[in-house]
Amino acid sequence: MDYVVEMKNITKIFPGVVANDNVDFTLKKGETHVLLGENGAGKTTLMNILYGLYLPTSGEIYIHGEKVSIDNPNIAIEKGIGMVHQHFMLVQPFTIAENIILGTEPSKFFGLNLDMKKAIEDVIEISDKYGLAVDPNAKIQDISVGMQQRVEILKALYRGADILILDEPTAVLTPQEIDELGVILDNLKNQGKSIILITHKLKEVMTMSDRVTVIRRGKVIGTLNTQDTNTDELAEFMVGRKVNLVVEKEDKEPGDVILEVKNLEALDNRHLPALKGLSFNVRAGEILAIAGVDGNGQTELVEVLTHLRKAKSGIIELNGKDIAKCSTKEIIDIGVGHIPEDRHKRGLVLNHSLAENMILGNHREEPYSKNGIMDYKKIHEHALELIKEFDVRTPNEEVAAKSLSGGNQQKVIIAREINRDPMLLIASQPTRGLDVGAIEFVHRRIVEQRNRGKAVLLVSLELDEVMALADRIAVIYDGNIVGIVDSKDATERKLGIMMAGGKADD
Repeated sequence: MDYVVEMKNITKIFPGVVANDNVDFTLKKGETHVLLGENGAGKTTLMNILYGLYLPTSGEIYIHGEKVSIDNPNIAIEKGIGMVHQHFMLVQPFTIAENIILGTEPSKFFGLNLDMKKAIEDVIEISDKYGLAVDPNAKIQDISVGMQQRVEILKALYRGADILILDEPTAVLTPQEIDELGVILDNLKNQGKSIILITHKLKEVMTMSDRVTVIRRGKVIGTLNTQDTNTDELAEFMVGRKVNLVVEKEDKEPGDVILEVKNLEALDNRHLPALKGLSFNVRAGEILAIAGVDGNGQTELVEVLTHLRKAKSGIIELNGKDIAKCSTKEIIDIGVGHIPEDRHKRGLVLNHSLAENMILGNHREEPYSKNGIMDYKKIHEHALELIKEFDVRTPNEEVAAKSLSGGNQQKVIIAREINRDPMLLIASQPTRGLDVGAIEFVHRRIVEQRNRGKAVLLVSLELDEVMALADRIAVIYDGNIVGIVDSKDATERKLGIMMAGGKADD
């Protein structure tokens, strides 16, 4: 069979890391082929090689049967390859048309002047051809994330791409925008385009792809026809064992309010309003999830609650006590556990041992310290207990935290925070970058806290995770809570409308 793309025996070695290990990958004309695997599996590295951003250490690439050397993106574009990156490459103050033509601008008067009229006509023509309706005169800063993604796709098509690579294209989309993307991909296939989709989301594999190649730790585990597989099999391929994808949660009547947030306001790093008077509460024995598209104030909210950022105004009460002006240490002592969204920046001291990381925040207290002297015997005994209880895969408790996998690093943080027995657990993006096996473990531990009568505030960009874990879902948009719905009444459509700033009954 002739393939539009054939990658043979691709190996890419970075210092100390084999990112791709003898990988074979093929793409047929008019198909959507998913590269499936967790963060760090080697998916994006492989596609960066195809797009000319990386050179392979070894291996061969064929485009339409012709052996090629792609050592920069310009050559990839010449070969009909376009790539839409996870983080969009758009100039915010420019219009849609200006972004699409950037670098290939039509001109007049012997190349001395930009022919903007022709540029707009070209954009309208190509957007009509592929069913990607856009307003060429709208500025990027004024349009939705889903519309920005359309612009990125149009940029590639404008440059003649027949092979499209989309890297984690649904990471920042609402459910409605994800559905629209599926329609767009089908339209592109019908027009003869061939699509490579990079993702770690099983549902997208089943709804958007024709074939799927699973990569684990840089190696291809297998390539399957999507119609011949299912999510359970794909999950097992991804982690090497059977995984329970269903979150089991017992019915429970919530208790008293543990966390009360009223009219909270805060600024972002640019000193612009990030939280705009939002209010909500979390009760004992429940999981309240904050859902929303990334960048709507979630990070600032968690930082204010954990005193990593000062509030401009508002009330934060824990069990009726005002904690808005408490230090981070005081908040820990009062009974707040925090699983941060960035485990490297906020959760761990990477060069310190596992044992030392497991007592962070309590390292000045007995039995780990007395009169300023650390009791390493007690520290190591404590670490060994948590390693066993939380199934941390490590050679011993003395290794540096940086030497562990992402999933095991997350287990260390969860072990430390849960062991403190907090009355409120704040879990921010707790499964980011984890394989489905580690996700299963994290979900089980979060639900255990809820079942023990603790209050849990879950902040997640993964809507499937929110709907699986939450008892109530608060949707955040533009720094405010636009509505709170019971999980039993929540649907992807309803939440998607709210995540875009609409009302639940729209």
